[in-house]
Amino acid sequence: MKIAICQINTVVGDLGNNKQKIIDWYKKAEADGADLVIFPELCLVGYPPLDLVEKKEFRDAALSAAKEVASITKSTGLIFGSICEGDNQAGTDIHNSAFLCYNGKIQFIQHKSLIPNYDVFDEMRYFDPSREVLVHEFKGEKLGISICEDIWNDEDYWYKRRYVNDPIQDLLKKGAALLVNISASPYGYGKREDRKKMLSVLTRKDKLSLAYVCCSGAQTDLIFDGASMCFDSKGNLVALGKTFQEDYFIWDTAVPAKPITRVEGSFEEEVLNALIYGVREYSFKMNLPKVILGLSGGIDSALVAYIAVRALGKENVHVVLMPSIYSSAGSIDDSLNLIKNLGITYDEVPITPVFDSVLKTLDPVFGDLPEGLTEENIQARIRGLYLMALSNKYGYLLLTTGNKSEMGVGYCTLYGDMCGGLAVIADVYKTDIYRIANYINMERKIIPQNIIDKAPSAELKPRQTDQDFLPPYEILDKILRMYLEENKEEKEISEIMGETELVNKVLRLVDRNEFKRKQAAPALRVSRKAFGFGRRYPIVQGWRR
Repeated sequence: MKIAICQINTVVGDLGNNKQKIIDWYKKAEADGADLVIFPELCLVGYPPLDLVEKKEFRDAALSAAKEVASITKSTGLIFGSICEGDNQAGTDIHNSAFLCYNGKIQFIQHKSLIPNYDVFDEMRYFDPSREVLVHEFKGEKLGISICEDIWNDEDYWYKRRYVNDPIQDLLKKGAALLVNISASPYGYGKREDRKKMLSVLTRKDKLSLAYVCCSGAQTDLIFDGASMCFDSKGNLVALGKTFQEDYFIWDTAVPAKPITRVEGSFEEEVLNALIYGVREYSFKMNLPKVILGLSGGIDSALVAYIAVRALGKENVHVVLMPSIYSSAGSIDDSLNLIKNLGITYDEVPITPVFDSVLKTLDPVFGDLPEGLTEENIQARIRGLYLMALSNKYGYLLLTTGNKSEMGVGYCTLYGDMCGGLAVIADVYKTDIYRIANYINMERKIIPQNIIDKAPSAELKPRQTDQDFLPPYEILDKILRMYLEENKEEKEISEIMGETELVNKVLRLVDRNEFKRKQAAPALRVSRKAFGFGRRYPIVQGWRR
């Protein structure tokens, strides 16, 4: 069977354009002689549709669009994902479904069986699980159609399974000879390799082929890397879609192909490409083609500026230098060198006059209280005011430049450096920022070496460095990884680190600053556990005082 893999990028809720893209790509595959054309999970409505699913008008429009898509089909089969509503009075009776169409009609619908409710997934809020799985015979092949999570529960791969039942095994018992899985699987570094290993085990064990199609694109903070995969009955990966872009290819199940072994690049390459893709997607889908950010002379803002240029082109990136009396000459010079290397435009707007005026105005209220964090935050908030004003005046998308380490412990200022529409590197630890910067400079020195070498500092008071308040980032990031991503607690982390008081301080900072993260811009997700929708902790709590 010749199977066309259509790894498309759709927009949530844009039924008209999504529908047309499915029709156009189907016609192309039909002209290329495909027997079956496969599109990703929920591609007609976009993933994730969230509370749009609760709108009756939206559900009706989605069904109407699905019927329109089906009406143009001929003998070539078409599988795509959308929502489907029944007439059962129990549960939501709304389903995440795969539609199989040919000869002008929707011929078969398979609902998703395993409904995820963890990390960034909240599908139980909207969808009921399938009551059964069925095999559909098409052109002599017995198709076993499943949707994303349905294939992530193989008992021979997972030490501990999340679900009791395995819909794939149910399909095999009913005679499925060719597996099809349509997916919208969010990106996280390392996940693609896990996916390849898991699907290889499944197809080798059960001795049948698999076509797995994943969407590309980004939806707010979620990045979808594509990399659709086809496996032969020996467990070999024999076809692989492009990453971080749309792709189309035809896989002939009857033609042997050379196994593909490498599916993932280095951490630096992968994460950098993901962030570039995420910025480009957010800017395009929000119709905000130009971006602005504050350039401090530090490594974080330097990396964000580079990513923005790679994503949108240098003509669409503008930066602002906002020096104060505490800004070093080196930071200004380093920023100007980076601006030259990137070929971008800039403004320099000092904050000192406004800062002095604010202090003078507040002096009668502050009285004899000593200067400290309040005055530092005022500086950050003046910069946030400048950037938001320029964003409003010129229609720029403001990018924030804080990293995951800072966000984790609250080393950031609400309504100051946290102002913005998109947090580009808020899921990247500080130590990894340095790794990526050095990777960028391997071919050409774009980020000035002074920016990489100097001690990180917010420059909000004389001779300030981040380590005045925080442990060295190598230590901090190790603690944060264990707490945020490995779910380890204080005792276990302290035993590993050999330091109880420091660990307790860091964990308290993480817990205490949840209120800041709740108000932060959406952060592009590149790890297995990012701040935002995938990590939900209470602001008011008494677990660790």
